[in-house]
Amino acid sequence: MTLSRLLRADAVLLGMAPKDKWDAIRRLVERLAEIGAIAAEAREAVHEALMTRERSMSTGMERGVAIPHAAVDAIERPIAALALLPRGIGFESIDGRPATIVALLVIPRREKLLHIRTLAEVARLLSRDEVRSRLLGSGSPEEVLAALREEESRDPSPR
Repeated sequence: MTLSRLLRADAVLLGMAPKDKWDAIRRLVERLAEIGAIAAEAREAVHEALMTRERSMSTGMERGVAIPHAAVDAIERPIAALALLPRGIGFESIDGRPATIVALLVIPRREKLLHIRTLAEVARLLSRDEVRSRLLGSGSPEEVLAALREEESRDPSPR
């Protein structure tokens, strides 16, 4: 599943300045709860699953990208949130660079194959220099979504 299909404009945060990766994850989960993408009673389970996953192994990738993710019983459908952080934050990334793009993914536990495919799709998309540049240059959540849709349509990989 593509990132643009999972992401709502109100789940895109521009210019956020978290203290660290833990704060970034917390804020993204809070945003998902605020907009009703996560039920209030599932909020803590989602947050804890993401934190547990992050403690086991950092989800900081390369080139300024981090993809915190978790499979959770407490949700019915896949959801995503995205933070664009111009100043970047440490995410214990593979290449040691700060993360400027944080794409948070939460997938229902029963959808294990979807979890793996979605994670791979998002990582492949965000590995492209032109995609990262467009996202970081976006001035609004709607512009972010438009850029994602356009860039995903150029990707010949299967969905």
